[in-house]
Amino acid sequence: MTAVVNDYSDDVMDFDEVLERFDPVMGMEVHVELLTKSKMFSTSSAEFGEAPNSNVDPVCLGLPGALPVVNRQGVEWAIKIGLALNCEIAPYSRFARKNYFYPDQPKNYQISQYDEPIAHDGYLDIVLDDGTPWRIEIERAHMEEDTAKLTHLGGATGRIHGATASLVDVNRAGIPLIEIVTKPIEGAGARAPEVARAYVTALRELVKALGVSDVRMDQGSMRVDSNLSLRPIGTTEFGTRTESKNINSLKSVEQAVRFEMQRQAACLVNGVEIVQETRHYQEADGTTAKGRPKETMADYRYFNDPDLPPVLAPAEWVEEIRATLPEMPWIRRARIQEEWGLKDEEMRDLVNAGALDLIIATVEAGAAPAEARSWWVAYLAQKANEAGTDLEGLPIAPAQVARVVALIKEGKLTNKLARTAVDGVLAGEGDVDEVVAARGLEVVRDDGAIEQAVDDALAANPDIVEKYRAGNTKVTGAIVGQVMKATRGKADPAQVNKIIAAKLG
Repeated sequence: MTAVVNDYSDDVMDFDEVLERFDPVMGMEVHVELLTKSKMFSTSSAEFGEAPNSNVDPVCLGLPGALPVVNRQGVEWAIKIGLALNCEIAPYSRFARKNYFYPDQPKNYQISQYDEPIAHDGYLDIVLDDGTPWRIEIERAHMEEDTAKLTHLGGATGRIHGATASLVDVNRAGIPLIEIVTKPIEGAGARAPEVARAYVTALRELVKALGVSDVRMDQGSMRVDSNLSLRPIGTTEFGTRTESKNINSLKSVEQAVRFEMQRQAACLVNGVEIVQETRHYQEADGTTAKGRPKETMADYRYFNDPDLPPVLAPAEWVEEIRATLPEMPWIRRARIQEEWGLKDEEMRDLVNAGALDLIIATVEAGAAPAEARSWWVAYLAQKANEAGTDLEGLPIAPAQVARVVALIKEGKLTNKLARTAVDGVLAGEGDVDEVVAARGLEVVRDDGAIEQAVDDALAANPDIVEKYRAGNTKVTGAIVGQVMKATRGKADPAQVNKIIAAKLG
């Protein structure tokens, strides 16, 4: 390990040595954007991807005299998330003003919940890669509004440090957010990075199943902050924590925790003070970089928002919402695993790859489970890897994959032509049938044309004909290949083989 050269050392300790010396303590804060049509406290559209500063109004712009009004569906969905996390739902909760001065909040405060959240004291049971169960205690799930989006220009990193100008897009300001905060996660030891990833994976799956968010980490509709501190083995007092932000994938959650364990350990053994601060996760190399000192609760000067009344959640309403909860993902997973005859490790692989929901949707659209699995975990997983995205980031829907499977089953596409059709959909050329028509991909069914192609190939390869008639029936692969080339891959290989066999007796 190299010598410390500054107060914010990026030296790292070997992971095994970290575990010999220190015990990690984690805390996870996950922000989930809700899919409501309008914002949390105003009527502006909450649609993602609109032109900058087009979804705005006096409330989210913080104009004088503008008064917020609570989005009922936002409250209902917050309760729904709380129930799914086995939380107690508060019959009475309040909104507070979280005060800070930054361009991403036009009002100079954020409407949030502080000491009276809508949901508290819950848990989420997760399963690690080897099947080990683990319970994550939930401290609270509270409602708040999202901030505006800042784009920093002129710097090398895209962050405010070194930038010469910043652009503010207020479209995101006011989008309903649910912040889910865990209690300290202790005792994970070497498995702390894995526990963090498994928790976010399970939480993402749960929230998506509720239908209240698309939980797209790549688009910011689910954002993860991981808090970590180290304490010497055998002690009980928590160390100083850091908060890693800008984590936008499940793999990155695991890497961020692992790196901070190694970095903090190196600081502690070298006498470098751990500063309570935010740190930005660097996707390129899996490290974290210094951000800003982390505020305390007192710095935000919380007080009840005088413009908003208390939120009342009568028991009758809570029970009505509870009755709408869908089949929980772990229950559905067990049912699907039994129906499809999958082994435990096969199911875990599908979940970890983010493929299970896509496969289920493809089956619901008409494909057989085995065929749906094959497409998503093979060809489409390869395409996602090439594009540097996850499966959900691919511009193809489960119904489109099911249509490809149906066309193969109908004999209108070969497997090779089907992959070409999928490539066209991924390239934005239209739906499956539009791509098939535009590219002329449908299998040739003209027996006369195929027979002529077979005759031409046989005439050009008398040696193959001779070997076939001598008993070596495997040599026809070359003939099939030439026929497929002549028909631009549109002939049905089974039909070609049948015609060859008939002609060669």
